[in-house]
Amino acid sequence: MSTLWDRANPQLRDLVAYEPGKPIEDVARDLGLDPGSIVKLASNENPLGPSPKAVAAMTAALEKAQLYPDGGGYKLREAIAEKNGLARENVILGNGSNEIIEFMGHAFLQPGDSVVTAEHAFVVYKLMATLFGAETIEVPDPHFIHDLDAMAAAVRPDTKQLFIANPNNPTGTLVEQEAIDRFMDRVPEHVIVVFDEAYYEFLDDAPDTLKYVREGRNVIIMRTFSKIQGLASLRIGYGLGHAGLIEVLQKTRQPFNANAVAQAGALASLLDDDHQEKTRRNNAEGLAYLQGTFEALGLEYVPSHANFVLVNVGDGDALFADLMKRGVIIRAMRGYKLPEWVRVSVGTPEENERFVAELKTWLAAR
Repeated sequence: MSTLWDRANPQLRDLVAYEPGKPIEDVARDLGLDPGSIVKLASNENPLGPSPKAVAAMTAALEKAQLYPDGGGYKLREAIAEKNGLARENVILGNGSNEIIEFMGHAFLQPGDSVVTAEHAFVVYKLMATLFGAETIEVPDPHFIHDLDAMAAAVRPDTKQLFIANPNNPTGTLVEQEAIDRFMDRVPEHVIVVFDEAYYEFLDDAPDTLKYVREGRNVIIMRTFSKIQGLASLRIGYGLGHAGLIEVLQKTRQPFNANAVAQAGALASLLDDDHQEKTRRNNAEGLAYLQGTFEALGLEYVPSHANFVLVNVGDGDALFADLMKRGVIIRAMRGYKLPEWVRVSVGTPEENERFVAELKTWLAAR
């Protein structure tokens, strides 16, 4: 008997949808827990919340909710461009930086093409390539660090895009400037290099990828307001590229993809250096605490340059399930082919201590 699957695009049949971190509300409802008692360290969110200035700007924007937003995002794109020494024509807004990946697919991917990623990189790269009928070439990443030389060697004539997440999610590892420069000297002109820099604000000395935009190279740099700015629920991100590339991507963008409240909050948070610095300090202290604890417990972990830590606990699914019953949400890593590992986001000091106490209880009972 014929079904809708017989008429649907064939690549959808075996596609496994992306599973985000468990929401607090779902866990509270499913397990009968008080939402206020639940700690979520699963989605690399900002535990300090959004900038107070962003909250004020978003509240003011709500008073004009009957009006469509600025479809071109003029003020926000101008501010992003100025902060990065670029022009407005170098900036495109997205419904989260994930939408920039989709723009790239619409613009450049066709069935039979390929994209190159690291083996343990953000799973959405592969999901999006599959949606457009492209093959994903996953390159091994020794010690969970992108092997850019191997990634360059993996490029084929049908390769259209190559993704470099830096720092990488879910490993937290960083590729240094020398390796990036060496890679960019080798990458063919027909490949668009996508630098996913969702966590770059947490770096003290971030590699300079903007120079490739200024040189007119075929790169797109993705950044987001979901992490250090704490605006994950608003879904607002952006891409940086040379004007010709951004012009192509603008053709794929839906009208009003960045809503007015998100634009207002993003603009205010972009300019709030104090809130970002406060978040960086909390993150640095939290990373030191978590990684020091893992070391003391004899647990293997990957030193992180982001706002989370990947740690080997022996059975990631078991720890995830046990902690969730006790109101602590972390991220199991089976979907990244790492069933022994979990990823833990940095929270407030109290949240970090709650996780560590529950982890020790679980380890003691094994």
